[in-house]
Amino acid sequence: MSAVNLADARRVITAAEKKAQEIGQPMNVAVADEGGNLVAHIRMDGAWIGSVDISIKKAYTARAFDIATKDLATHSQSAGSSSAFTFPTIAGS
Repeated sequence: MSAVNLADARRVITAAEKKAQEIGQPMNVAVADEGGNLVAHIRMDGAWIGSVDISIKKAYTARAFDIATKDLATHSQSAGSSSAFTFPTIAGS
């Protein structure tokens, strides 16, 4: 895993903001470093306040499992994985 610095986090946030504007959905965007520590977070105007915590936890989860959180669904379904644990479904952030 490579280190994530503030400049990297800003690039990710800028790209996410652009995409959010394109689709008309304000978002919370969090970026975590290789240890799962928060590097940066933004809440776009109009983004749900309740999703602040969700976005930060999703960033941590992505780093902790080294997988995009959207891909965790495949691994967390009882029929799609041999693991004994499951993850809660998180709608929209």
